Amino acid sequence: MLSKRNFITYAIAFVFILLLNFLLPRMMPGDPLTAIYGDEALIAMTPQLKAQLVERFALDQPLWQQFGAYFLALFQGQLGHSYYFNASVLSVILGRLPWTLLLVGTSLVLSTMLGIILGIESGWRRGSKTDRAMLAGLMSLNGFPDFFLGMLLLIAFGVTWGIFPLAGALTPYSGLSGLALLFDVLRHLFLPVAALTLAHLAGSYLLTRNTMITVLKEPYMLTARAKGLSQRVLKYRHAGRNSMLPVVTQTGIWTGRVVTGALFVELVFAYPGVGYLTYEALLARDYPIIQGVFLMVAISVLVANFLIDLSYPKLDPRVSYAY
Repeated sequence: MLSKRNFITYAIAFVFILLLNFLLPRMMPGDPLTAIYGDEALIAMTPQLKAQLVERFALDQPLWQQFGAYFLALFQGQLGHSYYFNASVLSVILGRLPWTLLLVGTSLVLSTMLGIILGIESGWRRGSKTDRAMLAGLMSLNGFPDFFLGMLLLIAFGVTWGIFPLAGALTPYSGLSGLALLFDVLRHLFLPVAALTLAHLAGSYLLTRNTMITVLKEPYMLTARAKGLSQRVLKYRHAGRNSMLPVVTQTGIWTGRVVTGALFVELVFAYPGVGYLTYEALLARDYPIIQGVFLMVAISVLVANFLIDLSYPKLDPRVSYAY
């Protein structure tokens, strides 16, 4: 169970996120009216119409009044109206959110699970050829950013060999359904997921490997060996389980990195998720969309860390005594 202090910490973090999410778009340079209506329309716009649009954007009010209205509307489930997309912010984000959840969720699970498995095997075989090969390969891979890996995969598997589609999440106007539709979604998903997974695989691998090496030196491992337990039990049930704890702790932080990395990967593959939506909103300086997306990303990281705090004592009951 989390202590009262932890709940207060998360509450303060939530309020700080709301404040930062409110102020950040308003500190961006540029005129949103120009981005929405264009230079020619702005030149031909009458002062009365311009004043009406400024009032509609709530740009004629002091910041503290704007924040009060924003805070009240947020808890009423109203994230505002996007004038660029001509729809409510919530409906626009919800239309893109499933694709990003599919991309980020799949890559996060794959990178974490593969990193843990490879880290356990590498740490168990410390100093062997397998360990050195995995360490060198993943360390080299860790030097490439996710969008660069995405471009390499796109050129190799999309352009050169033509195995996977170049862009999008679905084949347009295909009329597919059932298993054919599922296969089409997976074909479009493969390269973006591979780019994100490869970019974030090294972090969980290195953390698991280093922890595994430390755990193998613990006295309880010597006791387990003296009992004559099999190598499989020693490797996974005793050493491997305790090596997972730091990785589980870092998963909440990595969630934010994967989400922000998905923005660039979605741009490379023109994947219609929240990341590509953010890019479109930034070009248009659409304040409500930017606020909604930033709020969603920040709260997702906060919730991920909250769930990690809840699950950590389950993996290691000794943590409960620290509160």
